[in-house]
Amino acid sequence: MSAARTARTVRTLRTARTVRTLLAAGLVAGITATALAAPAVAAAPPEPARTSHAATQQALDAAVAQGVPGAVAQARDGRDRWTGTAGERGGDDRFRVGSITKTFTATVLLQLQAEGRIDLDDKVEKWLPGVVRGHGHDGRAITVRQLLNHTSGIYGYTEDPGFQAKVFGPDFLQHRYDTWTPRQLVAVAMNHEPDFAPGTSWNYSNTNFVLAGMVIEKVTGRPYGQAVEHRIIKPLKLRATSVPGTKSRMPRPHSPAYSKLSLDATTGPTYDVTELNPSIASAAGEMISDANDLQTFYRALLKGRLLPKAEMKEMTDTVAMSPEAGAPRYGLGLMEIGLSCGKEIWGHSGGIHGSSSQAVATRDGEHSLAANFNADWTGDTQALLEAEFCGTVPSASPSASPEK
Repeated sequence: MSAARTARTVRTLRTARTVRTLLAAGLVAGITATALAAPAVAAAPPEPARTSHAATQQALDAAVAQGVPGAVAQARDGRDRWTGTAGERGGDDRFRVGSITKTFTATVLLQLQAEGRIDLDDKVEKWLPGVVRGHGHDGRAITVRQLLNHTSGIYGYTEDPGFQAKVFGPDFLQHRYDTWTPRQLVAVAMNHEPDFAPGTSWNYSNTNFVLAGMVIEKVTGRPYGQAVEHRIIKPLKLRATSVPGTKSRMPRPHSPAYSKLSLDATTGPTYDVTELNPSIASAAGEMISDANDLQTFYRALLKGRLLPKAEMKEMTDTVAMSPEAGAPRYGLGLMEIGLSCGKEIWGHSGGIHGSSSQAVATRDGEHSLAANFNADWTGDTQALLEAEFCGTVPSASPSASPEK
């Protein structure tokens, strides 16, 4: 799921360091592959290859020095490709991507709008009658768009103390294989008051995207995961990407995932949390992928091949995530991040038990990065972004605690 523990505003399955986060979006069902070879033509001169990703490798090494068991990153810059690892990781490792799932979910809904099957300004009540009700929540006053840009005000179920105790604390070891239905997750949120009136503010809420997945199922007649597979994974040939549903095991190759099983602890026992039932995250953060596939997805999106221009414009229409100057902005399942060197990148971050990920690209889709740490209590993925896109060598000082 997503959102940085930036100011601890986006904890847990919010899975994506809000400040250390980036955006991304999805593809369109009608992707045309370049199949048959064209007649022989004079080859265009090769683009100059980037000669070094030394700063990015140093950022990976620094993460391991800070206590991350293993780190992997892959970058593409024009025709240049680079893969780096540190600690015990493989360059083709698959990992849980957490809230990066949100970009896939949002992309499907934008595709459905482009097909005239839904309007993002439809009220949630139209598609999910009676689901968003309780303690001041009212689906009749909330639009699907407000789910996708986190302006709905709906309480985040991952903030519920009882849910946190069972899912993020030591009790996880007894409940790691439990199945949660989307309706159960939403019901947890409905036991609390909204964060604010719809459209009046911004707050990251995983409940928004669980509901978005439910809307996709209502519109298409199939689970959201099948829609993602049919519309995005298969057309893009994302062979390392999957929507696991309730499957607890990780596909190979992968490295173990480690957690302290605490929202705040940075010391104490470390647990292997590789296996878990990802239904705790649903359409907000359950997917699995690798660094190569994530870049393929974001590059295809940002290059304009995945959504019609009108829908792409809507996806990149952002709202402020914080009143602070220079803070990231959020579109529809996609984040806009400004870096210290003045560059702007788009994508999303993701965090879930034992996994902290980033997937971003420049707006033209030419320069991209995807990375993963197999720990959820330490490491600085923001440093990776600064290193790859700005060439900034990370400092030796430890980073602030990461988010889930």
